[in-house]
Amino acid sequence: MRGHAVSPRNRQETTYTDELLADGSVHRRYSDRRQEWRVRQGPTLVAWRDNRGRQGTDELLGQRVVKRVFSNGRVLYGREAGYGRTLWSDGVLTVNRTSFGGRLGAILAAASAGALVGGLVAPPTALTPEQEEELRRQAQAQGQAGGDASGGDFSGGGGYGDWGDGTGGDDLFDDFG
Repeated sequence: MRGHAVSPRNRQETTYTDELLADGSVHRRYSDRRQEWRVRQGPTLVAWRDNRGRQGTDELLGQRVVKRVFSNGRVLYGREAGYGRTLWSDGVLTVNRTSFGGRLGAILAAASAGALVGGLVAPPTALTPEQEEELRRQAQAQGQAGGDASGGDFSGGGGYGDWGDGTGGDDLFDDFG
């Protein structure tokens, strides 16, 4: 289940911003002109649909691993890397530009081209159902032991819709990629 370091040469970066809507859902806008509408369906599951006719779910399995399932059955895995960054098994690095504004945002944007990006660990390319369940079990056990159920180092209690406003300065508000 461990990934390997990924060369920046083999990666495409796509930034996004999130807008919390009145109904508690989120409108996500990507730099590649893709748009998603996202609705939280539980503490570790987000349903999404996009402007290209695709839809599916993102599930935070644990240990910062995200499983994206498309309605056609295609599966991608991502690994949340902190600072609003998620590296996906197809080589795309998504970077949340919502959380940081002003001077801090400029500093992090500049840093993402250097040291912060250099140490990314790739997500798994595939997991068995047993491996996925083990990640869920570990995350659940960590949550019951006083940590949080995400398996990551998130702080606080949720993301959108109790999802927050994205100004916390950490990756709590990424909501899985």
